[in-house]
Amino acid sequence: MGSKDSAELRTAGARAGAGARAGAGARFRRSGISSAAALIGAAALLVSAPDAVASAAGDEPLPSPGEVIPGQRTATPSLVDGIRERAPAARDAAGAATAHLAARTERYRIPAPARDLEPVATVTGDGSETVRLQQRYHGVPVLGGQYVVRMETEGGSRVVTGTSGKYFTGLDTGTTATVGDDLAVERAVDAVRTELDGRRFDGPAHGEADVPQLTGVSSGLVVLPTGTGVLTRHITVRGQAPGHAEPVLREVYIDARAGYPVLQYSGLATFDAPAAAPARGAAGVRAAEPAGEASSGTEAAGSGVRLNGRATHLRVTRDDALGAYVLRDRSRTRNGSDNVLSTWDARGTWVSDVVGKWPDGIKEFASPTAEFGAEATDAGAVDAHWAAGQVYDYYRDTFGRESLDGRGMAVKSLVGITNYGQPYVNAFWDGQKIAYGTGDAEYRPLSASLDVVGHELTHGVISHSANLVYAGQSGAMNEAIADYFGNAIETHAYRIPMDDPDAGLMGETLCRTKAPRACSFRDLNDGRTTAASFLGVGFGTDNGGVHLNSTLFSGALWDIREDLGPARADAVVYKALTEYLTPLDGFTEGRAAVIAAAKDLDVRGKDLKNVRRAFDAHGIVPHWERALGIDSDLLLGRVDTTGSALGASGTWWVASQSNEDGSEPYSVWAGRTNGKGRLKLISPNDGRYHVNPATDGTTVVWQAYGEKSVEILARPLAGGPIRTLWSGRSAGSHLAVEGDVVVFDHSARAGLRNVMHLRMSDPDSLVRLGGGRYHRTSFPSLRNGRIAYQETRRVAAVYEYSTRVLDLTTGEDTVVQQAAPGTSLGPTALSGDRVHWLLDEVWGNGTTALRSARIDGSDVTDLSPENGPGALDVMDLTASNEAVTMVARVPDTEIRNKSLAKLWQFSPARPGGETLKRRVSCNRGEQLFPAAAAGTRVVWLDSTTGISSVVTRSRPAGTCA
Repeated sequence: MGSKDSAELRTAGARAGAGARAGAGARFRRSGISSAAALIGAAALLVSAPDAVASAAGDEPLPSPGEVIPGQRTATPSLVDGIRERAPAARDAAGAATAHLAARTERYRIPAPARDLEPVATVTGDGSETVRLQQRYHGVPVLGGQYVVRMETEGGSRVVTGTSGKYFTGLDTGTTATVGDDLAVERAVDAVRTELDGRRFDGPAHGEADVPQLTGVSSGLVVLPTGTGVLTRHITVRGQAPGHAEPVLREVYIDARAGYPVLQYSGLATFDAPAAAPARGAAGVRAAEPAGEASSGTEAAGSGVRLNGRATHLRVTRDDALGAYVLRDRSRTRNGSDNVLSTWDARGTWVSDVVGKWPDGIKEFASPTAEFGAEATDAGAVDAHWAAGQVYDYYRDTFGRESLDGRGMAVKSLVGITNYGQPYVNAFWDGQKIAYGTGDAEYRPLSASLDVVGHELTHGVISHSANLVYAGQSGAMNEAIADYFGNAIETHAYRIPMDDPDAGLMGETLCRTKAPRACSFRDLNDGRTTAASFLGVGFGTDNGGVHLNSTLFSGALWDIREDLGPARADAVVYKALTEYLTPLDGFTEGRAAVIAAAKDLDVRGKDLKNVRRAFDAHGIVPHWERALGIDSDLLLGRVDTTGSALGASGTWWVASQSNEDGSEPYSVWAGRTNGKGRLKLISPNDGRYHVNPATDGTTVVWQAYGEKSVEILARPLAGGPIRTLWSGRSAGSHLAVEGDVVVFDHSARAGLRNVMHLRMSDPDSLVRLGGGRYHRTSFPSLRNGRIAYQETRRVAAVYEYSTRVLDLTTGEDTVVQQAAPGTSLGPTALSGDRVHWLLDEVWGNGTTALRSARIDGSDVTDLSPENGPGALDVMDLTASNEAVTMVARVPDTEIRNKSLAKLWQFSPARPGGETLKRRVSCNRGEQLFPAAAAGTRVVWLDSTTGISSVVTRSRPAGTCA
């Protein structure tokens, strides 16, 4: 296993790699930045052009390009600009593109373009051709591996003017899977279920029937381009989550040799509805085709009234079969294309029945006359139909683009979607249709805002061009470009000047009572968003910050639009999107693409300086991430794992990490909490994924995921043999050790958790607490010979929920407190003679409590109350004998730094009984998965830079600004 073969490693603060497991959500969201995050948020290095080098033929020097930007972790440049090189003669554009790359191997370092690059699209313009090529490694597609060749016609021949993208030259992995589709689907569904279960406590909303209903479908093998590559099975998991019953769509990549989920992110993307809206929508998901549209009918001029009260003309069709007029616009159909714009009546349809599939039984919105009345208005159908035409015409008239895919695809709009019978305030594009929710008492259906419609349909344009992966920086850039064009379409249609103070607002017309600025979701012209505002979060929060960080990039694009004027700026951004960007590009590559596109469109002098200055002003410069400082001590930098917690006790911490580039299965490492000395490799290098380590300062226990089972292993910190304590098909994420005792949670069946404990000296001593569908136990913790846990038990057809402590010496199992009816119970922690736990007594109010009591159930107090001033949404906790540390969010109407998951610590009671609460760290970004060490010291995963690291502080920071 290369660099991990030695038993020790010096502290790795400067190791290369990518993020770690991170996550915080409504209830213990356990999803994070993976080893692929370095690629999803990659930043390119800008250097001056190299000297001319010899050509592949060796007899003619290569022309020196005007600019070369080398790729990250690849010998192939991410951008070559300013060239005019005659392409070899070929039958078509794709053949000419691959032949050019083959003829310039010393520049591109692509050994066999015709074999390893598969043409996926060719876009032609006025004498130009842009060819997109998908990288395949020994026939297996590479995630994000896409290269673009740009050409023009000159004198009857093709001339290459530039290239860009990612071709990963360092791949060296096998392509034979040992994990089949069935196990991969099972592990993917388990991973998603664990993430969903992590968002909620065990309680009334978690009855026996309240288990996530999930299914997985394999899309085959994919190589993740981390380091030398990781062979995975790509599984798409769909279904319905419990509680708020939000729709689920997850893209999960399972290591094809060990069965571990190495990458997981949500495929659901929306315009970003208000925080109160619980459900999410989707972008980039292929929906099933509708059963069919009536082919008979006559085009007609119709009309309707939009939600703003304005009457508008509509292109409709008289459907002979229905004997009615329907919202079907065929006026843009030409040359046999299918670019029909249709609007469908989906009122009452649940959002989970719409995401990624065509709902049964819906029909196009109909009216007995060509004048559509109040029903169509109130549902948002008139607005949806009118706005789809505006977006279509903008892209056709401005860029010559026929529909979203450039080839005249139909645009279908669904209106009236509900959140399981409740109002749904959102809209989404799922690859084939756009769906709008009902709106609520304050927000109209989102079709009422043209910039929202433009935003969502632009997701369709993006997916048919750069196809930016919807996670991390590439996802934030996806959102930024959707915002940019959504705003451009609206300002163009309404002739809003750029100097209008409200010109940059998004969604400002949606409210029924609020003023535009108070109603808007974002302001592209806020002038405040810079790289210093970047919020580092895991993939479990906003898909890695796709909405949180989008205005860094869209703000720069807005400034460019002010400087160049709408027409020139729109052309530059469109060219960058369709001819330069590729799926895994980040902000720095986005900057390079826009600048190169501007030069291609003859933007020169002061104007070109202004383009660069716009990105500079927003802090998007090469290596901008390095300027994001932290106030904690680094223990392990750039952790390359996903799905693994930390452990700590006394002066030791333990964590999982991959190798430097994230391409190897994870190993468990241990180190001193003061950062001194060498790190110790604890686990074997056996091809399995070693995760979720825990320690008591003497022994380390952890889980090992292999292709057939999950095992719990143990090894002394001082070294010695590794012991197998337990083996099963799956395991939970809570694991603890103290002396001879190991406690862990386990799901015997989907969603049915139980706590188990054993003695390492006798692994056959396994004891299960609870059992079966009607007696579940969860959230164990271990200290001083006691196990604290939560119990859910059905008694006489009624569920009871209680917090319990089991004394392993006496066998006494004490009910510390039985929860009041309607309460949900969460994680536990023990310290001294007290037990601490989380609970939610008022479901859905956005806050939770941290409660504490003596072991015997006396002296019950809320360290962090659920109600009243300063109430927090507490999500996780850990404790030493001296302090209790919790992960909590400040309730807020929007997600921003102060409302992200942060660590708070409670010191022992001061004279008079008052307990002091302080912030552990003032770092920006998420602070997650704390592990208590000695005294007040805490070790945690910090995501400030967007790439998680193991950090520590010995004492709280206090009050943070």
